[in-house]
Amino acid sequence: MLFSKLFMLALGFAGISTCVSVPQRSEYRSVSALRRLEDRQKQAATGNGKGDNCVPANLIQSASAKTGQEPGTDGIKPGQAPSDTDNNNFVNFCTGQKITNGVQVTGGSCNGIPMGQIPATKNMVAAMITFPLLGDEVTANQTFNISVQTAHLDAGFFVNPTTNYYTAPQALNKDGDIIGHCHVTIQSIGSLRDTTPPDPAKFAFFKGIDDAGNGKGLLQAQIADGLPVGAYRACTMMSARNHQPVLMPVAQRGAQDDCVKFEVKEDGNDGKAGGDAAAGKGKAKGANAPEGKENAGNAQAGNAQAGNAQAGNAQAGKGNGGAKNAGDANVGKMESGKVDGKAKDQKK
Repeated sequence: MLFSKLFMLALGFAGISTCVSVPQRSEYRSVSALRRLEDRQKQAATGNGKGDNCVPANLIQSASAKTGQEPGTDGIKPGQAPSDTDNNNFVNFCTGQKITNGVQVTGGSCNGIPMGQIPATKNMVAAMITFPLLGDEVTANQTFNISVQTAHLDAGFFVNPTTNYYTAPQALNKDGDIIGHCHVTIQSIGSLRDTTPPDPAKFAFFKGIDDAGNGKGLLQAQIADGLPVGAYRACTMMSARNHQPVLMPVAQRGAQDDCVKFEVKEDGNDGKAGGDAAAGKGKAKGANAPEGKENAGNAQAGNAQAGNAQAGNAQAGKGNGGAKNAGDANVGKMESGKVDGKAKDQKK
């Protein structure tokens, strides 16, 4: 009799939810277990089933069942691709695939965790690198800080990247700002005018900033012992708490990240002339640098860039002093990308 009642409840539960797993008979051999099942049924009906293994019916997004190209659909334009579809929020999308399960899987994986909470347009994340600036010349092999001014990022929330990578949805604080942190990455490039996209697996420095900075959005990361002579690109990577890229509410917007190109020289001015170059006053050597096209001379001629930085020390991870920040990343090993945080040499 008890099992019959349980079976009918299970059917009713399935009617209001999309279940990932089916309850087993052995789970419900007591009245207390029956009550727990009834509680779960009520939670699913109201959409409060956090931690449950079913998707409540009121959380199923009907838009996911459409390609976006059905006749009469608003917003259709030539060249659009049809969306993949699913009637149940793609809950089983990763079936038969290697799941991420909290690990940074270098061979690729599938992650079934929901995207999470999306901020309002007035709370969209923004960032500007405040040092180094465009045209700055940093002294080689000398410790310096990269600094980033952020807006609408509740910074300082940084989960364990070894066990909880992408394991939870993006979340917002009480003010509607994304809870998360900022990564900074620096890559060696051929010259300030190089147009070849750098290899993402190769970086001179990488750091996940795990503190809240000055409490007003200004964050910093120290590059111990600096970098070898060369041209570099520094970029931010704004992330939610579990390291996923931040998600914004609309497509048409300004970028949430910033990048800047700068040089490292033996006799760098450590940013003193960066403002002139960024303003288009052309502080570069060896070139007229009209309209602020700094450093077109020596860099293009191959003096600094084709020597120590690109051909030898920096890319092989053997630079003078600054190489400790690069480790083996530039010879094909995702050194500091494996475990977020300060870069450490990973030996073969």
